[in-house]
Order: sequence, then structure tokens, then C-alpha cells
Amino acid sequence: MASSKPQRSSFATTSRTHLRPSRVTIDENFLTETFNAEKRKLSQKRKTLTSCQSSICGYLSPWPTYTSGQTILHNRKPCSDDYWKKTGSWKQSTLGTTKPRFLEQLENYLRKELLLLDLSTDSAQELRLQPYREIFEFFIEDFKTYKPLLSSIKNAYEVMLAHQREEIRALQPLKAKLVTVNEDCKERILAMRAEERSEISMLKKEKMGLLKLIDKKNEEKISLQSEVTKLRKSLAEEYLRYLTERDARKILIADLNELRYQREDMSLAQSPGPRARVIRAARPPGRCLGEDPVKLTLALKMTRQDLARTQMELNTMKANFGDVVPRRDFEMQEKTNKDLQEQVLLESLRDDYEEVRKEHEILLQLHMITLKERDQFYTELQEIQRTSTPRPDWTKCEDVVAGGPDRWHTLAEGKNSDQLVDVLLEEIGEGLLREKDFFHGLGYEESILPSFLRFDGVVENKKPTKKDVINLLKDAWKERLTEEQKEKFPDFFFNFLEYRFGSADAMAWAYTIFENIKLFRSNELMRQFYEILMERKSESVYIKQKETVTQLLKELTNVDSQNEGLLTMEQLSTVLKSTFPFKKEDKIQELMEAGGWHTNSSNADLLNYRALFMEDEEGQSMPFVYKLWEQYMSEKDEYLQELKQELGLELRDEVTLPKVRETLMTIDPSLDKQTLNSYLSQAFQVSVTEVPEESEENEEDIVAQLRTVLERLQVIDIRRKGPREQEPAI
Repeated sequence: MASSKPQRSSFATTSRTHLRPSRVTIDENFLTETFNAEKRKLSQKRKTLTSCQSSICGYLSPWPTYTSGQTILHNRKPCSDDYWKKTGSWKQSTLGTTKPRFLEQLENYLRKELLLLDLSTDSAQELRLQPYREIFEFFIEDFKTYKPLLSSIKNAYEVMLAHQREEIRALQPLKAKLVTVNEDCKERILAMRAEERSEISMLKKEKMGLLKLIDKKNEEKISLQSEVTKLRKSLAEEYLRYLTERDARKILIADLNELRYQREDMSLAQSPGPRARVIRAARPPGRCLGEDPVKLTLALKMTRQDLARTQMELNTMKANFGDVVPRRDFEMQEKTNKDLQEQVLLESLRDDYEEVRKEHEILLQLHMITLKERDQFYTELQEIQRTSTPRPDWTKCEDVVAGGPDRWHTLAEGKNSDQLVDVLLEEIGEGLLREKDFFHGLGYEESILPSFLRFDGVVENKKPTKKDVINLLKDAWKERLTEEQKEKFPDFFFNFLEYRFGSADAMAWAYTIFENIKLFRSNELMRQFYEILMERKSESVYIKQKETVTQLLKELTNVDSQNEGLLTMEQLSTVLKSTFPFKKEDKIQELMEAGGWHTNSSNADLLNYRALFMEDEEGQSMPFVYKLWEQYMSEKDEYLQELKQELGLELRDEVTLPKVRETLMTIDPSLDKQTLNSYLSQAFQVSVTEVPEESEENEEDIVAQLRTVLERLQVIDIRRKGPREQEPAI
């Protein structure tokens, strides 16, 4: 018994460690082997218990039924004070009844295993289940009669638990997807609210500006009103002065007339007759009645005072009640204002409702899209689980590839499974290529490309290293760029090999170099050379790309006035925009990121621009230059796709030369005649001199399939020369 205790402890620890849940999917063979191993360990463990209950194997004493309600599976810690109190009281109550020894051993084993568990981990429940699983296994092994039934019950529960684990594990990505979509929706809502806040702040600023303008206009109005009041006052004073002067003159004239009339009366009194009667008839009526001029003067004065007082009261009334409106008009205006306010509020609420409704519809659409994506992903997951094979363990290649783990990590860095397969094939092919001592000639058929491989016989494999091949290709490119009279590229390359290695070894080196560049397709320099030799790309494509890179480096050097090799990110962006005026902003951003710019970078950060144009030992360009090449290929594809869409034809349809000419000038009006003729010459496989001019009779006879035209244009250097003319707005 003493010797069996450490065995049980070690077995429990081993089994729990072995059965901890894993996040890696295991195939059925591995599960079967693990289950068999557990069986063997459980059988060994059971032997330790068998030695202690050998006397019980022949019979199992029935435990009294009145004690069956007492179980050890209490929901508390086995070593707590409450546990010992309960245990003591139970022992006293069952003093006259003893448990079977096998049951006591199982209970003791279960207590010890539960005490050894670490319940602080995430998989605590599964660990807690393991001791019960072991007890159940012991129980099954002892009851031979019921062993098949109990084993099937246990297996059914195990299968169900495994199925539930797989279901939970499969639903985790969908939960993460829903969380991501929820966060995206929240970010969009926050962005919309931020935009609304900025718009509200702008409107508030505009409102404050208008209020200030209104206050300024009110001040100007008040000042003008005060000036008008002063002018009116001065005008009234002048008017009163002129009125007084006019009255004084009238009084003076009346006095003069009175004196004249008195003189006439005195003269008529002395000489009566008809003439005196005529003079009296010609006098004014008032004068005839004998009205007193002084009385009239006083009446006129009093009338003027009354007029001045009335005018003053009228001015006072105008000043006090000039801005007052009648109550009826006020009530009508107040009612109109209230109706307008209610209408504005209703329109505002209606606008808010429409906006919320649109947002709700957008969210519903996003929800439906998310549901469709979830169903699609779930279907794809089921299909993948049904048809897919386990992912390859690429670490197994570390011991196979020459150079060991370090070289394999260097080769596999940043590559996906498809690219890793290419790398592995290159490594395998390199080994097979080095085992070959000779190459068999391909013959003299016209279909063999490149043409210098047309040879019948056996040639030697020179077995150069990869670095030697790369250096040889670099020298060939340098020789090609300095060549004055251009010949076909395959002929030039074979002449270069004859000049370099002699006529006797030229064919052997040609086959050796061709097999190497055909094998190492992941190398940029070798892939370009192979595509040119196989006439899949024109050499002008790579020459033009080299010129573009050289021109960009020259522009950056010109900006670097100190010749330190350092530029700011802002200077780099400016040079890129000036060198590539037709690139969109997102393309310039991609080049900036490839050059080392990131979101936390500042425009004042310095950049070693010369390092962007360096090459490694295998001729591979830096990410910046490689991104330029990717963008060029993408822009070429977009250009040809735009040409196809503008033609409006299917790939199997035939197209004429005038139609292609017209479409090219439509999508790229800046094309010059020489470039346009070179494009047409390549597309319809006619020489540049034989390309017909516009409106010639025979140009309609030149026809080719649209698919063939696009494939031929894909070979040469074709790019946009200027922006497309915008269609006038209707």
C-alpha cells in the first residue's frame, strides 16, 4: 500500500498533462493511439489498486441501503474544517456499518487527485473531470458483466464532449467576426457624429459672425437715426426762422399799405368826385371793413404758437409710438410666428427621422451582409473540414534543405504555402540539376524557343553556382545596354556567350544558363531574363523600368543639396508626385510605405533614399523598387482593361486596326503618332512602316481577334502618356 501511493500520484499527473485541451485538430489515428496509451496506463494503475483489494475480487459486500444517501462527492474542499466536521459526524452515525474496502480506496484516490488539481487555469473543469474519468475506468474494469454497457456509456459521453468542444472551437471565429463588424459600425457612427459636430461648430461660427454683422448694422442704423434727428431739428429751426421773417415782411407790407391808404384818404377827403369812388372800390374788402392789423397780427402769432405746439405733440407721438403696432396685427404676427416655429420643428424632426431611418436601413443591410458572410464562411468551413487535408509542417524541411534551419528560415520568411512549395521545388531542382553531367539537345524544330537552343546532340553541364549565373546575367545586361546596333535578344545572348567562353563551350553554357533561369523563377533577375528569352515580355519593358528607376534616383539626388544621402518624407513625396504625375494618391502612399513611412512617421523624419535602390547578392531589388514594378504591371493591366471596355467587344470577337486606333486615342489623347503606330504594329503584327494612315482604303482589311491583340500588347512596354479628357457635364 505504501509503494502504490507515489505510483498513483505520478499516473494522475501524467494523465492530466496528457489530456489537457489543445487548439490543434488531431486526426483519428492519433486519437486512437492516445486512447490505447491511456488504457495501458490505467491498467498499470489499476494493478496498484488490485494488490490492495485482492480479498474483495471474489465478492463485493453490499453496502447497507440506509447509508446509500451518503456520498463523498460534496461540493466543498476535502480538507476544509466543515468537511472534517461532516466526516466526523458521519463516522459516528455509521459506527456500526463499514464501507467496502474497494469503495474506500476509490474515495481516497479521488480526494487526493482533486487536491492535486490546479483550478486556476482556463481548463480547470476538464482537469477536474479527469480523476472522475479514471475512477469510472477502474469501476468498469472491476464489473466484468456490465463492462460493455458502461464502456459504451462512457464512450458516448466522451464523443459528445469532443463534439461540443469542436462546436465551440468552430464558433470562435464567427464570434470574433461579429465583434469586428460591431466595432466597425460603432466607428462609423462615431465618425458620423464627429462630422455632425464639426458641421454644427461651423454653423455656430457662421451664426456668431452674422450676429456681429447685425449688431454692426444696428449701430450704423442708430447713428444714422441720430443724424437724421439732428437734421430734422435744424430744418425745423430754419423753417421757423424763415416763417417768422415772412410774417414780419407781410406785417411791414401791411403797415406800408396802411400809410399809403391814409394818405389817399386824406387826399380824397380834400377832393371828392367819381375818381375817389373808383379808388375806394379798388381797396381790399378787409380794409373796407376797417379790420385792425394789430389784431390780425396777434391772431397770426397765436395760431403759429398753436401750430408749433401741435407739431411738437405730433413729433412726440411719432417718437413714442412709431415702432408700436396695433394689437390685432401683433396677434396675427404672433400666430404666424408660432405656426412657422412648429413647421420648422416638424421639418427638423422629419429630417432627423429620415436620417435615422437611412442609418437603420444601412445597418440592416450590413447585418444581412454579415449574416450572408457568416453563412458562407460556415459553409466554406464545413467544406474545408470535409475535403481539406492537414496543413504541411514546413519545419520538417529544416533538416532536408542544405544550410540547415537558419537557411530555411531565411528562405521561408514572409512566404505563403504556395511560395514555399516553389522554394522547395527550386531546392530539389537545384540538387537534381547538379547531379546532371550532360544535357540532351532539343533538336532543330522551329517551335523551340529560344532559337539558340536548336541543337542536336549532348552538351556538358557546367554546374555554375547561383551567384555565378546572376553575375553572368548582370554582365549580359550591361553589354546589352551599351550595344549600339541592336539585334534580337536571343542572338545577342548567344554571341555574348561565344565571346565570353568561346565557340566550343558556348552551347554548353547556353543550355546550362537556360536550365538555371528556368528553375529559379523566384529570383527577379532570372525570371525577367527567362521571360525575354521565351518572348513573353519585350526587353523594352525592363529597359524602360530601369530608366524610370534611374531617373527617380537622379531626381532625389538633385533634391539632396547637401549630398548626404538623406531626405525628409515630405521631400520624397514631392519628388514622387512630380516624377509620376498620373499616379493616384493611394499609389504614392503605397510607395511611401514601401520606402519606410508609417502612420507614426512625421514629414520631418529623415530617410536614406539611396538604400531604396540597392540590390542584394542575388540581384533582388529592395521593396521600394519592387513596389514600383508591381504598380507598373497593375497600371498596364488597367490600361488594357480600359481599352477592352471602350471597344465593347468580347475576347473572341474580331477587331479592326482603325477601331483600335480610335479607341487608343479616346482613352489616351496624349499619344503621339510614333508611339501609336508602334502599339498598332505590335497588336496586328505588321511593321511600323506598313501601318496604314487614317482613312486609307486597306486599313479595314487588317483584322485580329481581341484576345490576341491584348496578349500582344501585354508583351511590350505600354503605358498612359497623359490624362483622359473629361466628358462635359450635361
